Amino acid sequence: MEVITEEYMISSDKRLLNYDVIYDLLSGSYWASHRSKERIVNSIEHSLCFGVYQSGEQIGFARVITDWSTMYWLCDVIIDERHRGKGIGKKLVKTIIDCEELRDLSGYLGTADAHGLYEQYGFERNAERFMAKRPNEST
Repeated sequence: MEVITEEYMISSDKRLLNYDVIYDLLSGSYWASHRSKERIVNSIEHSLCFGVYQSGEQIGFARVITDWSTMYWLCDVIIDERHRGKGIGKKLVKTIIDCEELRDLSGYLGTADAHGLYEQYGFERNAERFMAKRPNEST
């Protein structure tokens, strides 16, 4: 899948992904700064991934975990700081939720600070039912 705007391209083609850029982006996030590069690579290999590109340079990323039948988990949505505030993150989220493979599935995600963004696309806060188990970080 490729979505092309005037300046940006969004693609789910994993061959275009730049693992070094993704690692750098996620290393600066509050949710993935503890992940090793090997763990990030492994997560990409087992997920549906979307890259955002400007003139061939990767400037954004998102990952989706799904069973392809009932639900998906949207995670690791990130845009390079130099490109934020231009609506690129919104276009990325819309591209993901509208893609044919996910369109009829229930979507879930976790966020500490972007509730307003995701609410624009039909996600609802549900702290009553949301639960998490973190891995042992020493392994």
